[in-house]
Amino acid sequence: MRPAGQDVPDDDGAAPGARSELRRQLRERRRLRAAVLALVSVVLLGAVPLFFGIRTLSRDPVFDNLDQLNVPGWAAAKTVDEVSGSRWCLLDCRLRERTVTSEKSPEETAGVYENALRQDGWQPWKVTRCPEQETKGSYTCWRRDELTLDLWVREPTCVPPPVDGEPAIVPSPGPSAAAAECAGSLVSVKVRNAIDDERTKPQPSTDPSLTGEDPFPTVSADPLGELTPSPS
Repeated sequence: MRPAGQDVPDDDGAAPGARSELRRQLRERRRLRAAVLALVSVVLLGAVPLFFGIRTLSRDPVFDNLDQLNVPGWAAAKTVDEVSGSRWCLLDCRLRERTVTSEKSPEETAGVYENALRQDGWQPWKVTRCPEQETKGSYTCWRRDELTLDLWVREPTCVPPPVDGEPAIVPSPGPSAAAAECAGSLVSVKVRNAIDDERTKPQPSTDPSLTGEDPFPTVSADPLGELTPSPS
């Protein structure tokens, strides 16, 4: 029994405050969840362009263009790419070099590569120093937009490289084995910026009509000539 005149605590009076606190906590959780979702979305949206941007910077578009040349699979059995210099020509302009192993003869390989270059918009470039020194095989030069391209197709090197500084020893297998090892051809592609290619600039000439008077005339046998006697 309750003592007379004693007030009884009203539990119903605390219920509205608890519900209000619960609603506040739910609102904070919703805000936190929305903020996390927004942050994740921003990270994902920024990561995708960043990934492709880094990929674009690391992969030279010239190699992508060479990958799209219309050559059969046997003409590009193995490909090795090398790059040097700066894409923006800081100190040195970029030099792209590709070495390709072909399964067929140099003549047939050179034909398919030249046709593929023409289809891709490259124009034959008749210029001196193409090649810069006498070489075996087929050597042609090409131009397109701001780029120059050297294409060299020749027979593969069949002699193994020296080992531990010793001179290379030419193997002497049977004729059939040697022919199988030396079959196919080797393709070298060199792409440069035209502004960095010395062959696009005026070439020096030794034509006397262009040089004018010889700055170093021929000296007679007696550089002093005949001395004039002075009066005594």
